[in-house]
Amino acid sequence: MTVESTAARTPRRSAGSKAGATGTKRTTRTTAKDAGAKGTEPQLVQLLTPEGKRVKNAEYDKYVAGVTPEELRGLYRDMVLTRRFDAEATSLQRQGELGLWASLLGQEAAQIGSGRALRDDDYVFPTYREHGVAWCRGVDPTNLLGMFRGVNNGGWDPNGNNFQLYTIVIGSQTLHATGYAMGIAKDGADSAVIAYFGDGASSQGDVAESFTFSAVYNAPVVFFCQNNQWAISEPTERQSRVPIYQRAQGFGFPGVRVDGNDVLGCLAVTRWALERARSGEGPTLVEAFTYRMGAHTTSDDPTRYRGDEERQAWEAKDPILRLRRYLEASNHADEGFFAELEAESEALGKRVREAVRAMPDPDHFAIFENVYADGHALVDEERAQFAAYQASFADEGGN
Repeated sequence: MTVESTAARTPRRSAGSKAGATGTKRTTRTTAKDAGAKGTEPQLVQLLTPEGKRVKNAEYDKYVAGVTPEELRGLYRDMVLTRRFDAEATSLQRQGELGLWASLLGQEAAQIGSGRALRDDDYVFPTYREHGVAWCRGVDPTNLLGMFRGVNNGGWDPNGNNFQLYTIVIGSQTLHATGYAMGIAKDGADSAVIAYFGDGASSQGDVAESFTFSAVYNAPVVFFCQNNQWAISEPTERQSRVPIYQRAQGFGFPGVRVDGNDVLGCLAVTRWALERARSGEGPTLVEAFTYRMGAHTTSDDPTRYRGDEERQAWEAKDPILRLRRYLEASNHADEGFFAELEAESEALGKRVREAVRAMPDPDHFAIFENVYADGHALVDEERAQFAAYQASFADEGGN
């Protein structure tokens, strides 16, 4: 079965129907290599094919029915600028300006599509790769780089954009998201929470615990898994015997798999999941089936564990290229638009590079701030000891 024919079917979710609840016995497993070569995945929601053709879907079309040509161009702009920022950050790390960088190359549609589905009052809990979602939340790209340069522990006020600081500990942010969602539900708010994580994090106990608590308390949270098929060097089939979205049925809430390289599909499915959360229907697991075209981080060499054939197969499904094809075929964008965007992209890259190199050294005493809300005697003592230690170097210089 091709992707197109799969997408044309109404997707069967893992909960809410008899078929979804009982499931079917799997006789074979589709590996990442097979998926890249054949382009086949079970129950995949897709609204835009790699060739840029619009696919009708009876269940999810209504969630993107009002998207205008201007908004489509906006989605394309978001992805292009996010990729340009990401490329600049990778180059900066290679040149010694950043300590480490986790690229999102290939995952732009999953992040922009889901990010643009959010309302301002929704709250986001990211990992360390959600640069596109941060862009959608209005976080200045240069603020993402401070932690990776070692000049701060975050770089922005989480409550200023309802976007939490990047989380390095794998999977722990899903617990934070669940607790926050339980809180806003008790407050009677109609907003929702979204937690991002990867396929590797889905094996962490924190994620399973989050699923349990969110289901029991009917928390308004969307678990958005970007399955880029490689948890560093471990392929997904070594993480799970079933597609990740099917895990939701064991916890009693729906799961759905969407083409993670299809920005319209990601927008529609996330809107649907957020609508469920806001209306009191509880959590949803969205698996955005995508591909990490670069390294896990700049400390990783993906050529050691995957082949060029697999990568090239997924490059043909590039999320930016497919939306451009759709825009051109639909006469929604002309060469002038693409030329202006290219100039804007280059300007962004230059601004990011200049901003990183101009970042001041951190305040040595900043580590003692915001440890406790009302201060603490032990922290005060440690600050004084550290001040004396720093002063000792000045005394030595004077001698």
